Amino acid sequence: MFEAPLRICLLTYRGNPRSGGQGIYVRLLSRELAAMGHHVDVWSGQPYPELLPGAHLVKVPSLDLWNEEALLRIPRLTELRDPINLAEWGRTMLGEFPEPRTFTQRVVRGLDRMNGTATYDIVHDNQSLGPGLLRLQERFPVVATIHHPVTHDLRIALKAAPNIFRRYGLRRWYSFLGMQQRVARQLDRVLTVSEASANDLGREYGIDRERLSVVGNGINLDVFRPDPTVARRAHHLITTLSADVPLKGFTFLLDALALLRQERPAVTLTVIGSPHGRSGTMKKIRRLGLEDAVHFTGRVPVEEIARRYAESAVAVVPSLYEGFGFPAGEAMACEVPIVSTRAGALPEVVGEDGTCGTLVAPGSGEDLTRGLRAVLNASAEARRRMGIAGRTRVEQHFTWRRAAERTVDSYRHVIAERAAAREAGRVAGNMPLSVRTTIRATNGHGNGHAGRESGHSTPAALPEAPAMARAHGQS
Repeated sequence: MFEAPLRICLLTYRGNPRSGGQGIYVRLLSRELAAMGHHVDVWSGQPYPELLPGAHLVKVPSLDLWNEEALLRIPRLTELRDPINLAEWGRTMLGEFPEPRTFTQRVVRGLDRMNGTATYDIVHDNQSLGPGLLRLQERFPVVATIHHPVTHDLRIALKAAPNIFRRYGLRRWYSFLGMQQRVARQLDRVLTVSEASANDLGREYGIDRERLSVVGNGINLDVFRPDPTVARRAHHLITTLSADVPLKGFTFLLDALALLRQERPAVTLTVIGSPHGRSGTMKKIRRLGLEDAVHFTGRVPVEEIARRYAESAVAVVPSLYEGFGFPAGEAMACEVPIVSTRAGALPEVVGEDGTCGTLVAPGSGEDLTRGLRAVLNASAEARRRMGIAGRTRVEQHFTWRRAAERTVDSYRHVIAERAAAREAGRVAGNMPLSVRTTIRATNGHGNGHAGRESGHSTPAALPEAPAMARAHGQS
């Protein structure tokens, strides 16, 4: 049966495709949705995504206070006349991270200014979870992707904090969590990328399991693929450090590297990313005597990341939690054997222990050492088989087309639920209050319904606020 293409509004409060998995998600999911014939508008704050052909960018300028080139700049008085800007500045100065909240407020305002000329079948939020989504849900069906429960980030960061002042600062920074949990419980549906994340979201965010859909992520197989022109370096390891925070477990990898080099002095490590000045990473590298063994690449194009994988003997994922684990999937797509922790969804990506690599306990340098030793001691043929098995697993389970198809299935399910409830003239008792409000409004005024047969006009970019800066990535 033919199903009409959908008009999709995809929201991301920051879209940096080179820092963190969320930017990758928006860039590649929007490409596949457009390739399937759907109309996709990506509404984004800074740093703006670099979209591929087919998707359309709608800029939602903010104060962009976390731009690395103008960190925490002082806004002009003319900027602070905007109440949303004023709230963003004030909350930031109090140590909070208000971007998810203020982004959704700006999206609501932008749509209001369009006077109904922007019509969508579905709004899909990429983990901003700001209260503006509930306003949007009065007009459109709304789903949100939560890549993993950020409660894990806070818990691990608090455990690693050196003093009470740092713990207080972390609690202020993560004060958006309560807002996100409240909003997530009221949305039409929440999408997530693994069974591990779904289970944790049900437990930690209080989201009913029947309102959670696992759609999985994809790996960009056009970029991440074997490269037979690059020779493997027998003693070379590689890892990705998208953010130098305790959650990524990098300190345990340094412990493992120091232990491994006692028996294999030639072992070296390439780190895709940069150390954070306040993380203590460089101090630990010097303390362990690893200055000549660890090389940080900084930000590099994805093609260069793929080349670095091609020359590496083993890829390491030492994370203490991952909602999905792009680095594992990307390394596997390049036919690199994996040593990964069992944290979060990583076993779902890597598969059975010993097939594509080795799984170890999170938070243990000793376990990482044992896993690395096992793979490095294996024959070249055994490592080659692990690499081939990894590529095959990614091709079978983690393509972006498959992720987009599952996402569209969730869209249509939510749209059908809305239509059925309206046609029946009632609302199921377990539907969120905002959905009941939507249906009442739709019955009375004939607007906001996903199946509406009005023409669609592509939104133009919002009137630009003064350009401010580019924010750091959030993974």
